[in-house]
Amino acid sequence: VQLQAYGGGLVQAGGSLRLSCAASGRTVSSYVLSWFRQAPGKEREFVTGISTSGTTYYADSVKGRFTISRDNAKTTVYLQMNSLKPEDAAVYYCAARRFGVGPGPYDYWGEGTQVTVSS
Repeated sequence: VQLQAYGGGLVQAGGSLRLSCAASGRTVSSYVLSWFRQAPGKEREFVTGISTSGTTYYADSVKGRFTISRDNAKTTVYLQMNSLKPEDAAVYYCAARRFGVGPGPYDYWGEGTQVTVSS
């Protein structure tokens, strides 16, 4: 499974940004796809994930502000980020695993995309 995230950039606090992650591989449509982020000096943390059936899981810090979705082919996952805060600034990574939407170890990782939020 290969993952490619894109869509990061600079946004003002309170603004919105949409990230995308294109997944490729023979059975990628059957994988859980999730987003993680890592800010400077901090550990990587789970943000949100979505199962093949559309079940979603959000970290408390982003509930009500971020929305994860998946295309019909289930090979692209999106992260709509609204009401961005300076503390949302981080490198965002997409990740994949076969089972279990939520935090924990993942098998495949893409390169990150930088999100910068100016105050």
